[in-house]
Amino acid sequence: MTAAVIGAGAWGTALAALLAENGHATTIWAHEPDVADGIARSHENARFLPGVTLPVTLKASFNLDEALAEADVVVAAAPSHVLRAVLAAAAPHVKEGATIVVASKGIERATLALMSDVAAACLPGRPIVAFSGPSFAAEVAAGQPTAIVAASVDADAATRVQQAFRSPSFRVYTHDDVTGVELGGSLKNVMAVATGIADGLQLGFNARAALITRGLAEMQRLATRMGARPATLSGLAGIGDLVLTCTGSLSRNRTIGLEIGRGKTLSEALAGRETVAEGVTTTESAHMLAQREGVDMPIVAAVHRILFERQPARWALVELMGRELRGEED
Repeated sequence: MTAAVIGAGAWGTALAALLAENGHATTIWAHEPDVADGIARSHENARFLPGVTLPVTLKASFNLDEALAEADVVVAAAPSHVLRAVLAAAAPHVKEGATIVVASKGIERATLALMSDVAAACLPGRPIVAFSGPSFAAEVAAGQPTAIVAASVDADAATRVQQAFRSPSFRVYTHDDVTGVELGGSLKNVMAVATGIADGLQLGFNARAALITRGLAEMQRLATRMGARPATLSGLAGIGDLVLTCTGSLSRNRTIGLEIGRGKTLSEALAGRETVAEGVTTTESAHMLAQREGVDMPIVAAVHRILFERQPARWALVELMGRELRGEED
């Protein structure tokens, strides 16, 4: 089939390389002209995925119309805060019936919409598939074993995406709980910032395990309030992605937390970074979403206070430990 990937960050590049290696005619669109030129000329995304040799068959373009020409599968991999603008610009060039794969993870700040809802609004009438799970881009690009979820209310669309991406090192499971899969992929980034902060404060492994476990409880609480199934958060897109992002050294969100825990301000931690740490913007969105839905999310609230209300990190975590005692399943 013909595939297009919108967004040439590390994740978009890794997915485009996988599609090309699987024999699909694939073009990646880059917002940055130098990135598109580098992929086309030297078969490397030196800016966002350095050191990885990309398939010679992978094409790159700075023009949306050229990248999207006759694409059967369109992978949306732009950062969550620009996804709506990028898809709105892409819409006139996406053919009817194309399957849209949403690989962006986040919650839109202005509307609190999930990324699949943003894609459906911008590209009406096309089947939408949410793509999420424990998957560092560098390891996918290196051919390391990875398992991920393709979720859609359209079972045929989920199966098409499963078949398009499957490879000896990349296993795709289908799912129909789009809300659960998307919220798992979004909220785990906030929890990764929290665990990074705790690690930066040198609070120990016990604290990390507690934050991951109670973070999962918060994720399930919000997801089920919004119609997801609890079991979804116990799968790859929930606890799988949560554990990876909270413990892996390649996690950008955990790294931001680490630096804040060690004393940096948010602006200092973000300074000079090319790549997006989705957990920062998602913290704002998740905090507002929890308030809208009337869901208690104390870890999200604590991270919000640290990042945006200038509360010292250690004080915020002390407040978490001092909350009123309760049953674990309350």
